Amino acid sequence: MTRIGILTSGGDCPGLNAVIRGAVLKGRTVYDQEFVGFLDGWRGLVEGDAIPLDRSKVRGLSHQGGTILGTSRFGPYQGPDGGAQNIARTLERMGVDAVIAIGGEGTAAASKRLFEEGIRIVGVPKTIDNDLGRTDYTFGFDTAVEIATEAIDRLRTTGNSHKRCMVLEVMGREAGWIALHSGTAGGAHAILIPEQPESIEQICEWVTSVRDRGRAPMVVVAEGFTLPDMAEAYSDKGRDEFDRPRLGGIADVLAPMIEERTGIQTRATILGYIQRGGVPTAFDRVLATRLGMAVTDLVADEEWGHMVALHGTDIVRVGFDEALANHKRVPKDRYEEMRIIFG
Repeated sequence: MTRIGILTSGGDCPGLNAVIRGAVLKGRTVYDQEFVGFLDGWRGLVEGDAIPLDRSKVRGLSHQGGTILGTSRFGPYQGPDGGAQNIARTLERMGVDAVIAIGGEGTAAASKRLFEEGIRIVGVPKTIDNDLGRTDYTFGFDTAVEIATEAIDRLRTTGNSHKRCMVLEVMGREAGWIALHSGTAGGAHAILIPEQPESIEQICEWVTSVRDRGRAPMVVVAEGFTLPDMAEAYSDKGRDEFDRPRLGGIADVLAPMIEERTGIQTRATILGYIQRGGVPTAFDRVLATRLGMAVTDLVADEEWGHMVALHGTDIVRVGFDEALANHKRVPKDRYEEMRIIFG
């Protein structure tokens, strides 16, 4: 019997538990695979801290947000027990034959390095930002968009009541997918994304045009958006565990600028971690379950160094190197398609 260790690494997102459930149910039923769950991401793998995963443990998980295994920003090369050689010894001691790593770009990069150093590992892509290359969608993204769209709907009612301009900031780091999709769904009058800088003059022109029609302007901005004169995305929260700037706050920068230039009362709302919490949408539950089931096929076929991905409606297999080759950002034509109806 093949014994597989599952871990969830990096930021949490809705759908992680559905992946775990899908893997355990199919792996046990079809391949007679046995599962353990490493706790708190790579830390559990490095330190050999795991719990058994059977049908009773994953019962009813498809609708549950977060991850029952916990997650962290701990890396597999950290600490005295880190590194491929030490991890290999830990896996041998625990009787674990292979690892399924569920995570985003950082997790895929770490998995690729471990694979190249002899660890039998496969992956499942995860990020609400939808910015991983070689997969059309990642689970968690649809939930984040749904939450952001609901926020737009709610802000619109209070904006209309006070005749204010409302600026909603959403997540996405260097990718504007959440902003583009939620802004489109919510009928935003301007959508500002990292891939396409817009001047404050253009933003105010859109806002004024909306006000002149007797409407309350709604602006959706991605956290990584920059004005043309900004050298980098706005950050005043220091750096994260990967030495990346903690983004957030561009809405608080834009709101007073818009109010000063247009004379329209303007209020900013930063949605933040709400986008990553709560129960997954039906789409994300289905996608996560399918990916979890498909990754057990990768293990059975011993296609180490690969991850499962969504192409159209099909679940396919791609190498870690392919997945990391391109950072998926919003193409100019996709943005221009919606820009026509701003204002």
